Amino acid sequence: MWLWIVLLIVGFVFIIKGADWLIDGSSSLARKYHLSELTIGLTIVAFGTSAPELVVSLFASAGGHGQVLLGNIIGSNIFNLLLILGISGLISPIPIQDKTIRNEIPYSIFAGMLILVLGNDSWFSANDNILRWYDGAIFLVFFLFFLLYSYRNRKDDLVPEVPAVVFGSAKTVLLILAGLILLVVGGRLVVENAVKMAQSFGISEKIIGLTLIAGGTSLPELAASAVAAWKKRSGLAIGNVIGSNIFNILFILGTSVTLTSVPYPPSFNMDVILYLIVSLVLLASMYTGVQKQFDRWEAAIFLLLYCGYIVFLFFR
Repeated sequence: MWLWIVLLIVGFVFIIKGADWLIDGSSSLARKYHLSELTIGLTIVAFGTSAPELVVSLFASAGGHGQVLLGNIIGSNIFNLLLILGISGLISPIPIQDKTIRNEIPYSIFAGMLILVLGNDSWFSANDNILRWYDGAIFLVFFLFFLLYSYRNRKDDLVPEVPAVVFGSAKTVLLILAGLILLVVGGRLVVENAVKMAQSFGISEKIIGLTLIAGGTSLPELAASAVAAWKKRSGLAIGNVIGSNIFNILFILGTSVTLTSVPYPPSFNMDVILYLIVSLVLLASMYTGVQKQFDRWEAAIFLLLYCGYIVFLFFR
């Protein structure tokens, strides 16, 4: 048991450090070829902070652990909204741009609704609920729409800070390769040992995915949003959370089920609906208290809701 716990922690450390090295090396390569700050932010940094979810989800899908995959995606999104946004809002109230209110939050709600529609085949007279390759293709098409929107409408916005330094060619390649290796090894360690722990304790893979794995793979988003809130760069704090949620559903879930079909248990509907409700509450909070701002008291409510959700999961 202790060995599994140690290997699980090592896996998370490998994933986080691997993503960090991958961002540094890829950013250095991009700057060497004179790519813009916007391009780096929308591609390399966005991918790097979501790499843990992607790697763990791909291993879970390939290993036939569909509940770990779905739990990781849905749990990470709930973790992002309730815990990360809650902590960031307590650090500093978060003003939210009109673009985010009008476009990005509604798009993240649409992405959640897409899970319900594509996952619940039985709603449309099918015999079983399975996310297949063509469902994954639909997710990916809507992800491409999101990338196109981001490029066309966010050109003048701030993007996450990236290293200004350009490393030598050898160090750049070494950082990218080492980052990818750590991501792969770490992802395998996390999935294998989390599943063993779940089986040992008699806890479902779904619960492990929604809690332990979701929280562990969301640590980069937590760090990025908390630092952004501390530095008063509120646009990054909220943008990182909403963007990550859209990325998780449309790209990571889409890629995973395109490669391997995944059964969708109806029990996940409750968790997806919670995600949708919280997203709607976030949207409504823009018109309570200080207009177009996520206030500290609203952040405190989100943190309490997350604690209640975790308790509910284990009692359920």
